[in-house]
Amino acid sequence: MLQKVLGPLFRFMPFLFGIGFLAPLIAQSLEALHQPAPFGVPALAIGLVVGGGWGAFANWSGRWI
Repeated sequence: MLQKVLGPLFRFMPFLFGIGFLAPLIAQSLEALHQPAPFGVPALAIGLVVGGGWGAFANWSGRWI
């Protein structure tokens, strides 16, 4: 029963890792380095795009690099 519930969740773990861990890490790194965001976009939005894209790529290809 638990495997049926958690199975689909674990299939998307690279994407969730990109959104949940990499995105805030990228946003905090941009803020710590005082890097201005283009067009006034919040740093978290940039982190979500980069982290989510990287996680989606890892989910699709099966590898991070």
